[in-house]
Formats: sequence, structure tokens, C-alpha cells
Amino acid sequence: MAYTTITDPSAHFQIALYTGNGGSSTQVVTNDGNSNLQPDWIWLKNRTSARWHLVNDSSRGASYNIYPNVNDVEDVGGSGGNTTITSFNSDGFTLATDTGDGGWNEQGDSEVAWQWKSNGGTTSTNSNGAVNSTVQANTTAGFSIVTWTSAGSTNVGHGLGVAPNLIIIKARNAAENWLVGSDEIVWTKRIRLNLTDASANSSAFGQAPTSSIFYCYPANASYNYVAYCFAEKQGYSKFGSYTGNGNADGAFVYTGFKPAWIMTKRTDATGAWNIQDLKRSPINVQDNFLQSNDADAEASAGGTGIWDSLSNGFKLRQNLSSTNNSGSNYIYMAFAENPLVATNGVPTTAR
Repeated sequence: MAYTTITDPSAHFQIALYTGNGGSSTQVVTNDGNSNLQPDWIWLKNRTSARWHLVNDSSRGASYNIYPNVNDVEDVGGSGGNTTITSFNSDGFTLATDTGDGGWNEQGDSEVAWQWKSNGGTTSTNSNGAVNSTVQANTTAGFSIVTWTSAGSTNVGHGLGVAPNLIIIKARNAAENWLVGSDEIVWTKRIRLNLTDASANSSAFGQAPTSSIFYCYPANASYNYVAYCFAEKQGYSKFGSYTGNGNADGAFVYTGFKPAWIMTKRTDATGAWNIQDLKRSPINVQDNFLQSNDADAEASAGGTGIWDSLSNGFKLRQNLSSTNNSGSNYIYMAFAENPLVATNGVPTTAR
């Protein structure tokens, strides 16, 4: 049996770096992975300036923006002068002219786009839950985008065919915090993507999802929601946890692939959501980070790095409270650059 069914992770996830061209024109961002990728979930961040994160997806439609670092309601890009994604292209995306309020196409600024493939924008109605949901699913890569209108505490179909390991939820028409549920913090707790607080007991998810539904108990009647659901795929994605050891010879975390992108969060105490990726820090030790809970520009861990990307996982560096405090608990999301072993049996190499 093959080690993985995903030999080329770039068919499902890619990172693009680009430079803003300001108000002069639209900005077309083209990917450069092994495969062409029409993205369905795009997460943007200005690296040079303190600007909000932006999330857009092809289920809600181009121009409908939500922001991971705040609890704001969804807005229609351009309504307040903000830059917005105007199209999801066959190998990238297009941004509108930047009028100066957004920062995702700001003149001369370095920008990053993290992009996931779902189903090319094609959705279907899912009636597995107590309320119907609109689902766009990539079952090969274990990723679905789910939208629904609440009828109070409910359960919702996710379309993956297997139980998701991690779910991110945001109310679209209400100023509510982002909710994250995970196997690693158990489903009777929640953590919040736009805040730094520890995980806490909550009825937000209530119980573990099944192969067909997840539970959403904080849902208020008439609120519109979007959920991003993830199920692990060997050699491509991993949603796990580790314990810090508090020194530069840090904990090794096995993922089964060479990581392209990692987001970590301390769960037993206050700590930021740190995001590292191979495009912004192509050489070990990985040093440059952004934080989903913070609008700050990209920062450095001081030159000594946060983690090493290895052929089969990542290794923590430095005694940082947010990533490697001795005895502290952390969760992580990780996506692959290359699987440990491709379908041809050839192993990948570290940097």
C-alpha cells in the first residue's frame, strides 16, 4: 500500500509571495508549485505593515471578507475602500485596486497568500445535519468549506466522509469570536483564533464530530456561519499536539512529511497563534512569523529561529513561551511541502 495518496501537496495547498502594486491597477497573483492550483480558501497577510489578516473563500464568493485577527462581521470588499479578492483563477487569484485602507495590495509591501483547494467553487446541499448546510468538499485532501444559517443549537453536515480533526468557525453576520475545536483539546473545550487566551471549557462544540456531522451549540437563531473543516491525510496534513521542553534543543514533532506551513497555539495558558512557512523562511532555522490574533507586520524570533523543517516533521528551537515553554501544551496545524515517502517509494530529504 502506498504511504500517501497525495504525492504532490501543491495540488491542494500553496503559498504565494507577492509585492503590492498599490492603487494603480488590479493585482494578479500566480502560483508556482508543481501543480496549477485554483484556490478556494485564501488567507492573506501584509508582511511589511501592520494590517489585518483577510480570509475569503469561493463558497461565500469573491469580495466577501472576514478577518482572523478580529471578531468583526463579514463585509463586502470595497464597501469601505478595502482591497478584496475579485476572482479565483485557474492558478492563483486577482485582487482589486488598493485604495489604502486594506493593505493586501499596498504599494511596495511584501505580502503572503496561503491557499487551499476545495472543489473549484462548486457546492452542494448537505442534509445530514439538523439544518441543511451548503458544502464544498475536497475529500482527497480532507478539507471542506461549510456555510449554514443557524436555528439555534444544532448539528451540521460537513461532507468529508470522515470525522474532521479540527474545525474553525466564524459567524458571518455577528461580531463573534472565531471558534476552534480540535481532537487535541477535546471537543468539550474551545479556543479562539483571534485571541491569545488558553483553551476553556465550553459548549461551543459539545461533542466530537462524526463522519457526517459536527456539533455547533453556541449557534444563535438567524446567524449565518462558515466553518473550515480539516481531516488528517497521511503525508499531507497533521493536526496534533506537543509538549514544550523549554530549550534550544526543542521537542521534535513527527508529522510524516516535510512541513510547508505550520500554525501553533499554546493551550494551557495565554499564547499567540504563530504561523511559519517555507516561503517566508526558506532556510533552517525558521525565524519569521506572523500571528493570526495580531495585525502586526512579520517579525523575527531574533535570528536563532523558532523551528527547523525536517523531512518527517519539525523541531522546536528557543525557549519561547508561545511555542516551547517547558511542560506547556500546544496544538498545531501543519501542511506538507513533500510527503516523507512519495508513491514511487522515494523518500524526501530535509533542508
